[in-house]
Amino acid sequence: MNKLMSTRYSATAFNLGMLVLRAGATILMIAHGYEKLVKFGEFKKHFIDFMGLGPATSLGLVIFAEFFCSIFVLMGLFTRLFIIPLIVDMSVALAKAHHFDVFGDGEKATLFLVVFATILILGPGKASIDGATGH
Repeated sequence: MNKLMSTRYSATAFNLGMLVLRAGATILMIAHGYEKLVKFGEFKKHFIDFMGLGPATSLGLVIFAEFFCSIFVLMGLFTRLFIIPLIVDMSVALAKAHHFDVFGDGEKATLFLVVFATILILGPGKASIDGATGH
């Protein structure tokens, strides 16, 4: 019972927790990006035109973030660099697609945004390529 009530944690527990957080969030995000990648033609018809870039370019940037950047974050390779497009992606999704409805329709984007911000702040942990190389 004392262990359950303790606020202490070991480096191993921290690194395992970061692995679970990083893997869980990115595996879910990869699925979102993959769907957009394989159904590009369907999605671009209804996609937002972010900053006047056009729906196809906006969708391409989202696929880059959700699919490709998530793969790098999952591996823990250049984690902090590749988490930034995911943070931008979820911020735009929350603002433009969900109108800042953090407790309703935008709840999933908000949750991803919080997780990705946490990974940016804490880094990937030792169970990553970055952690293994000391970066």
